[in-house]
Amino acid sequence: MNFEGLDPGLAEYAPAMHSALDPVLDAHLNPSLLQNVELDPEGVALEALPVQESVHIMEGVYSELHSVVAEVGVPVSVSHFDLHEEMLWVGSHGGHATSFFGPALERYSSFQVNGSDDIRQIQSLENGILFLTKNNLKYMARGGLIIFDYLLDESEDMHSLLLTDNSTLLVGGLQNHILEIDLNTVQETQKYAVETPGVTIMRQTNRFFFCGHTSGKVSLRDLRSFKVEHEFDAFSGSLSDFDVHGNLLAACGFSSRLTGLACDRFLKVYDLRMMRAITPLQVHVDPAFLRFIPTYTSRLAIISQSGQCQFCEPTGLANPADIFHVNPVGPLLMTFDVSASKQALAFGDSEGCVHLWTDSPEPSFNPYSRETEFALPCLVDSLPPLDWSQDLLPLSLIPVPLTTDTLLSDWPAANSAPAPRRAPPVDAEILRTMKKVGFIGYAPNPRTRLRNQIPYRLKESDSEFDSFSQVTESPIGREEELHLHMVSKKYRKVTIKYSKLGLEDFDFKHYNKTLFAGLEPHIPNAYCNCMIQVLYFLEPVRCLIQNHLCQKEFCLACELGFLFHMLDLSRGDPCQGSNFLRAFRTIPEASALGLILADSDEASGKGNLARLIQRWNRFILTQLHQDMQELEVPQAYRGAGGSFCSSGDSVIGQLFSCEMENCSLCRCGSETVRASSTLLFTLSYPEGSNSDKTGKNCDFAQVLKRSICLEQNTQAWCDNCEKYQPTIQTRNIRHLPDILVINCEVNSLKEADFWRMQAEVAFKMAIKKHGGEISKNKEFALADWKELGSPEGVVMCSSIEELKNVWLPFSIRMKMTKNKGLDVCNWTDGDEIQWGPARAEEEHGVFVYDLMATVVHILDSRTGGSLVAHIKVGETYHQRKEGVTHQQWYLFNDFLIEPIDKHEAVQFDMNWKVPAILYYVKRNLNSKYNLNIKNPIEASVLLAEASLARKQRKTHTTFIPLMLNEMPQVGDLVGLDAEFVTLNEEEAELRSDGTKSTIKPSQMSVARITCVRGQGPNEGIPFIDDYISTQEQVVDYLTQYSGIKPGDLDAKISSKHLTTLKSTYLKLRFLIDIGVKFVGHGLQKDFRVINLMVPKDQVLDTVYLFHMPRKRMISLRFLAWYFLDLKIQGETHDSIEDARTALQLYRKYLELSKNGTEPESFHKVLKGLYEKGRKMDWKVPEPEGQTSPKNAAVFSSVLAL
Repeated sequence: MNFEGLDPGLAEYAPAMHSALDPVLDAHLNPSLLQNVELDPEGVALEALPVQESVHIMEGVYSELHSVVAEVGVPVSVSHFDLHEEMLWVGSHGGHATSFFGPALERYSSFQVNGSDDIRQIQSLENGILFLTKNNLKYMARGGLIIFDYLLDESEDMHSLLLTDNSTLLVGGLQNHILEIDLNTVQETQKYAVETPGVTIMRQTNRFFFCGHTSGKVSLRDLRSFKVEHEFDAFSGSLSDFDVHGNLLAACGFSSRLTGLACDRFLKVYDLRMMRAITPLQVHVDPAFLRFIPTYTSRLAIISQSGQCQFCEPTGLANPADIFHVNPVGPLLMTFDVSASKQALAFGDSEGCVHLWTDSPEPSFNPYSRETEFALPCLVDSLPPLDWSQDLLPLSLIPVPLTTDTLLSDWPAANSAPAPRRAPPVDAEILRTMKKVGFIGYAPNPRTRLRNQIPYRLKESDSEFDSFSQVTESPIGREEELHLHMVSKKYRKVTIKYSKLGLEDFDFKHYNKTLFAGLEPHIPNAYCNCMIQVLYFLEPVRCLIQNHLCQKEFCLACELGFLFHMLDLSRGDPCQGSNFLRAFRTIPEASALGLILADSDEASGKGNLARLIQRWNRFILTQLHQDMQELEVPQAYRGAGGSFCSSGDSVIGQLFSCEMENCSLCRCGSETVRASSTLLFTLSYPEGSNSDKTGKNCDFAQVLKRSICLEQNTQAWCDNCEKYQPTIQTRNIRHLPDILVINCEVNSLKEADFWRMQAEVAFKMAIKKHGGEISKNKEFALADWKELGSPEGVVMCSSIEELKNVWLPFSIRMKMTKNKGLDVCNWTDGDEIQWGPARAEEEHGVFVYDLMATVVHILDSRTGGSLVAHIKVGETYHQRKEGVTHQQWYLFNDFLIEPIDKHEAVQFDMNWKVPAILYYVKRNLNSKYNLNIKNPIEASVLLAEASLARKQRKTHTTFIPLMLNEMPQVGDLVGLDAEFVTLNEEEAELRSDGTKSTIKPSQMSVARITCVRGQGPNEGIPFIDDYISTQEQVVDYLTQYSGIKPGDLDAKISSKHLTTLKSTYLKLRFLIDIGVKFVGHGLQKDFRVINLMVPKDQVLDTVYLFHMPRKRMISLRFLAWYFLDLKIQGETHDSIEDARTALQLYRKYLELSKNGTEPESFHKVLKGLYEKGRKMDWKVPEPEGQTSPKNAAVFSSVLAL
């Protein structure tokens, strides 16, 4: 087709405008920018060139509008029209990027992208620009700020990129693969293998990806799988450029000749409907670039490197009259691009110049461009003058330069104190004229001050703000300011951020980098987590509790032993005490003592946590003592072993009990003596401790002795006087406990002031002891502190900060005297030189107790406060978890675990950190007890047992218990599935942007557990199918998903095999301990709700066996339909059916992967699975009749029950 016939004006205009091919320069180009730049070897300067006058631009015909210099002398490597704004981007061989605004090409921004490599491709996005260099992908804002910088492998040589959607990018180069990069996460999500290496050009239509190769081929690839659908062998030498429009693909390149590669003047054109080549198009220039410019027709623009440009139809004939010439400053054109509106063409040459050709005098680059944001002019000179004499002048009006150096106003924390500005008192005139209506007061405005303005009080004489008891009148200060600067981040209340996946993507490792297990806080009444950790890290308690097992359904000692077993198995993953807290809530004494909090009280922190945890401490020791006094051999759990201790006492009593004599002396002279015992002591502080403000020294040992050997006056019944009389009550110690437990009872300002005052006195004495005088205005540096010297035998502290807020000793020495008295004193390591080792003195009734744990109450008004524990973890725990033998103090704040310095465990800043409970342990305690753990759970738990349900008959039995010859062995397979009901609904909030945020997840309870045989003649037959009785209210039975109906869990009306949770829990614990492998679908959630910790090598989860990385999880129903041709979970779920299906799927996995030896072939199977799932929208078809299983032979032994 003749182009001249379509637009006659072009034929007339082009020769007139390009009569000569002499290099001329546009008048808009500033010649001063190009001084001393040579155009050719003769050295002609640019300013000496003739400059052509401005040419009137004819509508519809392309002609040069502007030329501009991007970077003098540096070749332009790539040009790109911005797809969102009226801008043209240019990249150079020196790695520099420049942008120009509008058709006038006003310079907008200029910055360095790479220091050594050239920019090979530019792609504009909504928020910035992507730049591709050899092995680097950089995303920068249009002003030059880096958004991300993604480094590729050094061996990569990238040449092309393609934006497939708003967040996915394909990057290709000379290697044999193409990378897929997610722009949201800035991570490589896929690597596609390329059979023909060297992908330098990529295009995309709604049907294919098009890849141009250096070998001269163009491959067409599927949009989803990236597989090659077709391939065109365009040129024998190499490919230069190609473009796609509609059903046509046009390409230009080089052909092989005898002397090498030569530019082929035949353009290859292909019809994408027939997938074949049509008649090649012969052109009259050496094509280096080509683009479709579809306006009225599908015309092509073909450009040579020498600057010749020809327009022609891809299915017509090229006319030599259609050629016009671009006047490059350099000898070669290096780049070419077309705007989205097709109104502008951009050329870049080898001397750094950019030429803009348009078809109208005022072109637009995009059909709809957004407004470009320009930098604001400097406003420093226009600032108004500031009057320093005005009190209400805001100091923020003064411009301050941005600096990283320390400012003069940045006082160290030790030299500054927070001084909140108190709200001004209400004007007396307002109070006098106020009239009350209900609880609201109304008064006229006296207009004594400006509206909404309060003057600063720079000189505040009040010192009352230094006290933590002072409550400001301002509501803001009362809620936020006082504690904002005090509570350290690691001591603040930690919360779990829930997502769509629940807890699976929450990073617990960020809070706990140790191998010890934290405890999750979202369970009701989980305020006791810190005390559970304290009991666990007492080695005798940990071992002896795990040896206990009884027949009580809700036994705290049994549940605590199960929880300790989970903490032993965990390798840093958090555990949850849901079963323990469930048993705790059923005990009437706990409710009577007010230990069970409502959800609202726990969330808002209304309860006094310090008093609560001290009452809980007394309750748990008493309850464990009673639970472990059981002597009967459990009948429900045969072979569980007898009682571990004697009939008169328990192991808790042996560890914690202190025998005492209580003497009551009446004023008539009669004396009554009674023997008793206690498991803990409560500190009793001296009377009138606040009256002496001078700071009288009172050792902790003195207060402890006074609390143990308590003497008080009280009214009591006297048998001699036969009436109530004033008596003197005294308490003497007969036997000291192995573990000394102390409740601090700091429940008022009086006790808090006493601790604060004693810490100040101890701090002054420590300074004097080390040879220095205390001074409020002097701060000691570390070097100065060491120069003070150290008395012989005294350990020097590394910092003066370690002595602040310390009154509690790390060790105390206690001695029983012959007259039933007790001597208590503080003990330091240096005292062993004087008194000898502690082991030798135990023979004389002298014992040394070391501080093992402190439980503290964190005062934080923002979160309602929390409880944390400092625990000294012993050598045996480090040996089991980390393989090292040493002792270390740790902070336990629910699932946050962090090692701390030992001084931090005894430092109590009473403003926010209040002591609640202390644990002192006798030295060498572990040597007195047998610390071997004997698993009390035996195989008899798997044998037949009676159901709790009254109406159950043998005809309703859905399982066959194991026989003695069927007992599982190590490595045996067991199919497992569990069903759940909801006890509490999920609590969530809807944000303003429409997204949902989970505040508290739903609380689930296990309702049914099924285990089926995984091998043997009875393979597939269940041996456990227990329905779990629950005493808690069920809010949703989830019948559609669980198959559980109302009444199934009620012992009065249920026809199912109903058991207790503890009974079924023991069966699963035995299977875990024996070493079986569980096969199921989604077992991670099942074990979590059951509250079991299972080693990873004992779990075979079909969710992960049939899963590809970064892809969705597949339901059991779809897997069963795809691999087994089974239709399951029709109306409701059945755990027996699900467990059997999971076993079949595992057998199918072994068959497809050849027992895991051929992962590549199995990967292809998974790809087919995902492709089928996408086509089916992951829904199983609903046929009229169910087909038979493909693999029925695998489970030929399954019997109908």
